[in-house]
Amino acid sequence: MTSKFKISSTIHCDVLIVGAGGAGLRCAAEILEKRPGTNIVAVTKVAHPQKSHTQTAQGGMAAVDPQDPVDKPIYHMFDTWKGSDCSADQNIIRKIVESGWEQTVWMENHGMHLSRDENGRVSKRTFGGHTLNFGETSAFRCVFEADRTGKGIMDNVWGEALKGGTSFINQAIATELVFKGDNCVGAIIFRQKDGEFVAVLAKATVLATGGNGQVFKVTTNCRQNTGDGLAITIQAGLPVMDPEAIQFHPTGIVGPGILASETLRSVGGILRNKDLEPFMERYAPKMKELAPRDLVARAIETEIREGRGILNPDHDIEHVWIDLRHLSDYIHDVQIPEVSSFFRRFVNLDPKKDLCPVRPSNHYQMGGIPTNEFGEVQKSNDELIHGLFAVGECAAASFHGFNRLGTNSILELITMGKVAGEKGVASLGNERPELPKNAGDMTFSLFSKFMEQKGRDNPGQIREEMRMLMTEKVGVFRTEDGIGLAIEVLEELKERAGEATLSSKSLSMNQELIQRWELHNLLSVSTFIAHGALNRRESRGGHFREDFPERKDQFNYHTLAFMTEPGQVELGQRPIDMSIYEERQEHYEKFGMIERKY
Repeated sequence: MTSKFKISSTIHCDVLIVGAGGAGLRCAAEILEKRPGTNIVAVTKVAHPQKSHTQTAQGGMAAVDPQDPVDKPIYHMFDTWKGSDCSADQNIIRKIVESGWEQTVWMENHGMHLSRDENGRVSKRTFGGHTLNFGETSAFRCVFEADRTGKGIMDNVWGEALKGGTSFINQAIATELVFKGDNCVGAIIFRQKDGEFVAVLAKATVLATGGNGQVFKVTTNCRQNTGDGLAITIQAGLPVMDPEAIQFHPTGIVGPGILASETLRSVGGILRNKDLEPFMERYAPKMKELAPRDLVARAIETEIREGRGILNPDHDIEHVWIDLRHLSDYIHDVQIPEVSSFFRRFVNLDPKKDLCPVRPSNHYQMGGIPTNEFGEVQKSNDELIHGLFAVGECAAASFHGFNRLGTNSILELITMGKVAGEKGVASLGNERPELPKNAGDMTFSLFSKFMEQKGRDNPGQIREEMRMLMTEKVGVFRTEDGIGLAIEVLEELKERAGEATLSSKSLSMNQELIQRWELHNLLSVSTFIAHGALNRRESRGGHFREDFPERKDQFNYHTLAFMTEPGQVELGQRPIDMSIYEERQEHYEKFGMIERKY
């Protein structure tokens, strides 16, 4: 059937951006500032860039104001290093933290409406793991736009991209990266409405496809976050770094799984068990509710496992409460209006009067496509794929290591988007690439299989079984036996997926076909997560092995995972950068392999 597929047209541009969320469009804005008139094509899976997942971000962006009388960048660097469980790269930590305020100013100068206090100064709130003086007390470091910071960012960067003449291809997916030798020269795009395959050839290609939350049953991620960027990277024979580093946010709203932002705890929300006991003091005596997310998530799960959870009769799932009843009307109505409305809208509760049900929900992919400090994709520790960049959640530079601090994601996507854009401008002097003869072959082979499959299995059912499997066996708590079983069952699910029949053979507006492609991606990414988790026989940040509960120095490295042949995952290593520690300057001892207590 491959003969029935063809590349219907070829588009030439200077820069192709796959994913039109905050990271991708910040990259576009930087390129257009540095080189006005650059021909940029941005591809988005959703109907409009404003539907990108970035716009759901609530809490804010960490950034140290150089005029702050008490906060310093070195404190933020330390918090990020400690929060990562000593597994982020220190050169990246320094680069991003030191540029945080510059990016804050850039955002406001380009139209973002940051919240301000009664004196007209930019407001700041505290978030888990952010401290002053190397852990002494909580830091007020997060700038924000009420509790819809992501929406403000998207209004900003989308407007800049539009103003600069960026062309958008909506409701389209990138199914294959196109190479000429070790140079990436673009991608094959499938336009869902038209049912057509289009080659987009570019001097620089930027992957900004977001996360993979749909791997898990309960997630704060939107429906489209199916790990597509990682999947086409795996398909191209390139590595994924630290796939086992997955974050579970402590407070997903029971039922829809929607994020109940860490803002709720930063403004004074209290976690309570079924006896209404404020239990976080047992797990993090100093930071309590404002401990890093992995610690709070495990604390909640432990309360539930030890019988102190509350069974929700509507969803047959146990949870704890977050208590917001003691907060003032000003906090509810001005600082957290959107999150408060989620409880009213989705679970029919008034957080001013009622306890609100929450439990850990998959939230963020801390690993991803490995890049250097400029966002250039790495084939190995020493080799780059020229012309290919990755930014945002799909990428791993690595700023977050094995646990991301709240508000550091927005900081990273804005900063690395800017850095990659700056670096990408240097690629624009390259010659216009031509379409390689084999372009589209992998896509056509894959889509042919989808169309030709005959069997009784249902892709949707397989997807749900995979999500439940990953939640139970490779979730907040992991064991050797559980992960091993997950790997076995994933292989069975792949075989079943190979027999799942599509009811419609149309290419145009065929959501069933898109979901079958997403299932292929999810199964690939799940396999990488499980293999990484099985190999790492220790606990580090969001990766917690009950059978190996301590961090071990022998695992002081980043995992590199490759698909050497179909179904075969090969693991390698990348060193953790410890340049701040190795430079032996002031406070260097804070950046060694330190103990992680809160």
